[in-house]
Amino acid sequence: MRLVAWQPDDLLRRLDDVVAVYGEAMGYRQELLQTRRGYIGAHVRRQGFRAVATLTTDGRLAGFGYGYTSGPGQWWHDQVRSALGEPAREQWLSDCFEVVELHVRPAAQGHGIGARQLRALLAMADGKTVLLSTPEADEQKSRAWRLYRRFGFADVLRHFFFPGDERAFAILGRELPLAERPAEDAPGIVGI
Repeated sequence: MRLVAWQPDDLLRRLDDVVAVYGEAMGYRQELLQTRRGYIGAHVRRQGFRAVATLTTDGRLAGFGYGYTSGPGQWWHDQVRSALGEPAREQWLSDCFEVVELHVRPAAQGHGIGARQLRALLAMADGKTVLLSTPEADEQKSRAWRLYRRFGFADVLRHFFFPGDERAFAILGRELPLAERPAEDAPGIVGI
């Protein structure tokens, strides 16, 4: 497998594959995935957009991640902002990269793909902080939670409900940049 940096047009060319991986990883119904297609297609034009993908040797998409500069007027940003007090808004949202999606096909999980994708994405991110949301879960049993904690993400908001979703979410954040890794430990990324 190889990890590659994607430009907006790279992601758009593989949008069917991206939506399929997203659906598999999240367990969402097909009708919801069609709605997400439009959102994902619009996200690639946002300021500070960065994306990574993990491709198998035969070119299949095993996983992907992307984010962009979080700002006023964006739905997620405005929802989170409204739940934070002024000091937290200043700390977390004044110069923030938002990890919007980070997914690995279930059959490919457990092999460090998500960690490599997250590290590469955050290495490319602009901003002094990074935020993401993830469904509330048993932190010991959830691969996603263990990954975020390993990367130093801390609680910003817990048991937060986005309009239209009955699930509780956690908003997690950390400062940027990531600490440097030794060169022999860093995976090669094509296209950066």
